[in-house]
Amino acid sequence: MPRKISSIAPDWWDYTTLDAEIIRAAAALTPARIAQLSRPGFRVVMYDTLEDFYLAEALEYITAWRQATADNPVGICGPIGPTEQLPLVARLVNELGLGLRHAHFWGMDEWYQDGREVPATHPLSFERADRELCFSRIRPELAMPEANLHFPKADTAAYQKSWDGVRCAVMQGGQGETKHWAFNDPPRRTGAHRDAPPTPAEYRALGTRRVDLHPITLAQNARTSGGGNIALVPTEALTVGPRETWRAEKVSIWQAGFHDNPFGQRLSAFMISERLVDTAVPMSLLADHPNVQFNYYRPGLGTCEIEMH
Repeated sequence: MPRKISSIAPDWWDYTTLDAEIIRAAAALTPARIAQLSRPGFRVVMYDTLEDFYLAEALEYITAWRQATADNPVGICGPIGPTEQLPLVARLVNELGLGLRHAHFWGMDEWYQDGREVPATHPLSFERADRELCFSRIRPELAMPEANLHFPKADTAAYQKSWDGVRCAVMQGGQGETKHWAFNDPPRRTGAHRDAPPTPAEYRALGTRRVDLHPITLAQNARTSGGGNIALVPTEALTVGPRETWRAEKVSIWQAGFHDNPFGQRLSAFMISERLVDTAVPMSLLADHPNVQFNYYRPGLGTCEIEMH
């Protein structure tokens, strides 16, 4: 039977094209049931306060960077969204006196506009946010060498090469409303993928690249970063790919309830737990990664019950 047409963007694949039974089962999950979705290779962790949530996220940076030595450089790949952990990372580095000489950091993604990555002067620049919220706050004698800071550029060769010879202890991420990590959005419904989305093997082979952004992603970023002004949001981006993601020893996803809705927070966890891999829901591909952790702010899980407002 042909796949459903998206009820949001008919020229794209997305979670609205899934079988109705998957949608129903995910929406029915209570917070208590979500906490029980853990299985070997997939762990669900709950936090009851935002203070505990963001401190735990920040500590993943510290834990990774403390392992770095001259003959064993170690890094973390981190998101913009959430960002609340970034000032905490800088404070912890300064208070602990943690030198970052052999540590590395990869920015997950960046906006693409007019044939190149947006400059750090752009108001929505992810590199700018990383530097202002974290790296510029670290004491100079502890700071990470500039050569160890890696941000995606239009020519992705240097960024992709930067993963060679450096161990990525953890790749952090949020979850977007298209169920993406970084900007690994569902693809357009066109060409060879008009009648079916790419196979998991096809999607897994993708590296760092330029991508077109799903309309849901544009609306989400306007909501979370631009006061709802969709015209401000570039329609293309650069993103770390699944190929690099599978080089990370651990993938750690942080969901406080601000970047995705109650249903979305349930859907990806359910599909990963049940090993239901479908590239219309890119996060579901993490079902095949050997070490994935979903971190939830419990009050941010909300409910999928009907409420009229």
